[in-house]
Amino acid sequence: MKGITTLLEQSASWEEIQSVLVAQQSNLLISGVSGSVKSLLVAALQSKQKSSLLYIAPSASLAEQVWGDLQVLLPNETVLFFPARENPLYGIAASSPELIAERQKTLYALGSGKRSLVVTSIDALLYHLPAPSVFSSQGLELSYGQRISLAELTRTLVQGGYERVQLVEHPGQFSQRGGILDIYGPGHDWPLRLEFFGDEIDLIKKFDLTSQRSLENIKSVLILPAQENIWPTAANEAGLERLRAALDKAVSAQPTLASHLIDNVGEDLERLRAGLVFPGKERYLPFFLEHPWSLLDYLPPTAQVVIDEPTKVWEQLEQDYGFFLDGFTDLLAAGSLLPEHGKIAFAPEDILKRLPNGRTLFLALFPRRPAPWQIRQHLAFHTKAVQNFHGQSSHLRQEIARLQANEYRIVIMGGNAEQQKRVQEYLQGEGLSPALAMTTGVEPEIGDIVLLEGELATGFEVPDARLAVFTADNILQRLRSSKRAHLSKAEGARLADYRDLTVGDFVVHVQHGIGQYLGIKTLEIDGLHRDYLQIKYAGEDRLYVPTDQIELLQKYVGAEGRMPKIYSLGGGDWQKVKARVKQSVQQMAKELLALYAARQESEGFSFPADNEWQEQMEARFPYQETGDQLRAIQAIKADLEATKPMDRLLCGDVGYGKTEVAVRAAFKAATAGKQVAVLVPTTILAEQHYATFSERAAGFPLEIGLLSRFRSPAENKETVKRLSQGLVDIVIGTHRLLQKDVKFFDLGLLIIDEEQRFGVQHKEGLKLLKENVDTLTLTATPIPRTLHMAMVGMRDMSVIETPPEDRFPVQTYVVEHNDELVRAAIRRELERQGQVYYVHNRVRSIRYAVDRLAKLVPEARIAYGHGRMGEERLERLMLDFVEGEYDVLVSTTIIESGLDIPNVNTMIVEDADKFGLAQLYQLRGRVGRSNRVAYAYFTYRPEKALSEVAEKRLQAIKEFTELGAGFKIAMRDLEIRGAGNILGPEQHGFMVAVGFDLYCQLLEEAVRELQGQVPAVKQEVELELPIDAFIPDRYIRDGKQKIEMYKKIRAVSTLDDVADIEDEMLDRYGRMPECVCNLLLVARMRVLAQDFGIGKLLIKTGYLQMQLAAQAFFTPEQIEFLFRQTQGQLRLQPNKSGVFVWHKANNSPLTLAQNWTQLMLELMNSVPKEGKGIG
Repeated sequence: MKGITTLLEQSASWEEIQSVLVAQQSNLLISGVSGSVKSLLVAALQSKQKSSLLYIAPSASLAEQVWGDLQVLLPNETVLFFPARENPLYGIAASSPELIAERQKTLYALGSGKRSLVVTSIDALLYHLPAPSVFSSQGLELSYGQRISLAELTRTLVQGGYERVQLVEHPGQFSQRGGILDIYGPGHDWPLRLEFFGDEIDLIKKFDLTSQRSLENIKSVLILPAQENIWPTAANEAGLERLRAALDKAVSAQPTLASHLIDNVGEDLERLRAGLVFPGKERYLPFFLEHPWSLLDYLPPTAQVVIDEPTKVWEQLEQDYGFFLDGFTDLLAAGSLLPEHGKIAFAPEDILKRLPNGRTLFLALFPRRPAPWQIRQHLAFHTKAVQNFHGQSSHLRQEIARLQANEYRIVIMGGNAEQQKRVQEYLQGEGLSPALAMTTGVEPEIGDIVLLEGELATGFEVPDARLAVFTADNILQRLRSSKRAHLSKAEGARLADYRDLTVGDFVVHVQHGIGQYLGIKTLEIDGLHRDYLQIKYAGEDRLYVPTDQIELLQKYVGAEGRMPKIYSLGGGDWQKVKARVKQSVQQMAKELLALYAARQESEGFSFPADNEWQEQMEARFPYQETGDQLRAIQAIKADLEATKPMDRLLCGDVGYGKTEVAVRAAFKAATAGKQVAVLVPTTILAEQHYATFSERAAGFPLEIGLLSRFRSPAENKETVKRLSQGLVDIVIGTHRLLQKDVKFFDLGLLIIDEEQRFGVQHKEGLKLLKENVDTLTLTATPIPRTLHMAMVGMRDMSVIETPPEDRFPVQTYVVEHNDELVRAAIRRELERQGQVYYVHNRVRSIRYAVDRLAKLVPEARIAYGHGRMGEERLERLMLDFVEGEYDVLVSTTIIESGLDIPNVNTMIVEDADKFGLAQLYQLRGRVGRSNRVAYAYFTYRPEKALSEVAEKRLQAIKEFTELGAGFKIAMRDLEIRGAGNILGPEQHGFMVAVGFDLYCQLLEEAVRELQGQVPAVKQEVELELPIDAFIPDRYIRDGKQKIEMYKKIRAVSTLDDVADIEDEMLDRYGRMPECVCNLLLVARMRVLAQDFGIGKLLIKTGYLQMQLAAQAFFTPEQIEFLFRQTQGQLRLQPNKSGVFVWHKANNSPLTLAQNWTQLMLELMNSVPKEGKGIG
């Protein structure tokens, strides 16, 4: 933002700073600066600086703040952020892709010698880094037309820590299929597809994770290493030798620890020899590097370093190093590490030595000369904080008048375009007319008020430069716009279809029942090759299902941990079970439809369109709505304005703004004169909602009531009384709302939060409330029943999948449990005045966990809570925690739902492998509710073999480290946790008997039958064509992808569908072999045959016979066309109705099939179908 930085540069103080810096004789301390003034100074420095600049903050949260400011102040510069990583000694199994990407981008830019502006915090400088040459050599700049060996490129990717997979789904993976290479590098919004012609890059394209289809072409791309724990291949031999010698020395020095050392370090040594990537590999970096490298060593000799609050930075560095040594000492004593592992961290003195003398600038509020920094010169820079007006217009006008009288230039940072507009309207209403400047390079005149786009952390006044900068927050009450948290566009996109088949899965064949899938088998019968899905049944029974009948198979999804019954082929058991299920499903469908029909037919209340109050209330929302939020609000308003009662399900991730959607719906209903009931599962949630609704409705003539145990009986009684008299407009309560004494005067809208938390008896009370009342249900992880009902069309559904813009993804780590990691994580959170959730899910040993934590972190105030406590005691405890009375809450999964505590930003979960996936996901949603980076550690016991289900769960959580996967997790949860008790106990047994998919299919069929909808029967074509038509392993190696393609081919219904699949195969797998071309030819023939009503096609050498299906016919014009085009060779067979034969001597079956396809295409395009038939 050249305008503001230019104004600063015109001040006398800036000239003084510049003269000291240009001389480069000594380090300089500038005092008197705080907040965003520091960012402005750095921006001004960078605009004068020809080399790189590194900014070091005392904490990660301050670094994030400065990073955000600089992106606004320097819109044309790339501002890099270098976040801290976890202690490498702990062996993190997975960490968030955003964290890796930001670090890699910085290391590559500096390692390649590019002029860079980097923001970091002091804890990010603690650990050793690979040599800069590794990044400059492993970072690949690839462009269209470039010559590079594909084998060399894949070797570089493997060395750079990429994982070779069959299908690219996550950052850090690559996949090769012939001359096609898919790569998903850190820091890329999209994965990339490179197509090679020999050793030349023929095409570079982005592709979509969900469809795996190519998007736009790009000319060039930078591929960064996927991991940091890399070193030059040349260093391997010497490094392994050093490690082996150090291990031998440690074993002989400490015989009592020998077995531990061999188990831990010895095993790692073998993995390193084998070239494997494994958790904790980075802790071996000191063995493979000749010299230790710090981020400061990556800087060019002419770089400038800026240290923010040097006293705090030094204290933090000493503290972090002390914590590192504590953890290292414990691990060393346990035989987990060697003494040399301690070299992975820099001592504070080592970092001090690496600072460039004469080119280090210190910024501080107070003019202390902090030891041990070498500071020779000190300048005081006079700045002031600006007032917060919070909508008090008279104070604002006075202050603006004072500044204008003193010839100040006044800049207001308005946030994004929409918020800028709000601020502008407010100022114009106060008689102030700001100039709206969309460009950031505008330099305001003296006395001007300029409203700029963008946001700074704080406002400030620089008297020396006659400059005052206000944020929108200073002017209006809580007007917050988005932080620039960078999220991948492909984020969380590809969830492997929960119906994907893996060898060993149980499957349901519609006719033959439940068996076990053994994989795809290519069988040769009469000299022809075809693919079959092999299914194992009871005993030695095997069923080979042709790929053109793939729709008869479904993956079995039932109750977790329970083996389904495997049937015998040809026995009658399966048919009996299916008949019983069908009967019960029909009964259930009748009930469902009766309920739905009653709602459809009943007259509800039609709410009026939005009024002025609604618009005012919505305009006061302090955040930017997401697109999904706006769509949900629109849909709900349309439902409310319709005459039939609403029954809508709103699925929104934890903290994605469902409450605001509910507030707007409630406000609309209440201002139309109807009462609103908001039903929540816990008293604390009721308190939170009450506070939110009250704040949002402040200033409007609405009364909001609360029914909860935290209110005295007299208060509750009064609320019930006023409710029945129609004096309370919106009431918020727990199941207390469902009690018989609660009577509404005129209930118009019912909002249910976290529906899955209400028991069966509450549901009955709900049914009574719901009659003829508009109902909105909110949930973060939809329980499968509501999810599926929504999909069957029993109720309407809205999904909020986009995160609010100033939410950062939760840094998620999957790691072995380790006391030192726990201590470090808790201490880091306490240092930033935050709070911690510690989940220990066993009531019996929860006190032991509290004692252990108290020893690890004696300074923390620790409380514990679990479900067996008295409800009131537990809720009091939670309220104390919300109010900051405790630092750490040790609890069972009671924290899993609903509570919104923005100050809790670290969570540690013990035995994460024992939780259901929906549980883990909702737990993680408890942190990251603010614009701070949050941390979630899912730990499992060291050396414990995880069950397959537990491994799948942890893998899924690793995959979903991005925001917004709740809706998709509900789908994955069906697979892993089993469908659970989704249909009530009586239906659950039936669902387990036939599997979730078939059960839902039978239910849907029953519903359609009862609605009088005749299911459209797809006319099958009997096709006998003796050619090889299958997908060979050499073309698609991965069985899952092969099944996916067979399913798509089987589902085609138009020629465009076939063309689309052909494009996809060429795009994803390259040139098709003949047998795959034949497979698509067969698909085209089926489509054409269905279009013309042909039921059977028989092709042999020199002979083709086609038979029309019953009721089908050719018109005389069509027959004449066929006769003419085949020169009389295609004719009706005598004495056989609707049978045509075509003799073409010596033509192979394939040639005949191709000729017939061409002929039918010409017929389709040339002759209309209308007319009387012959056939």
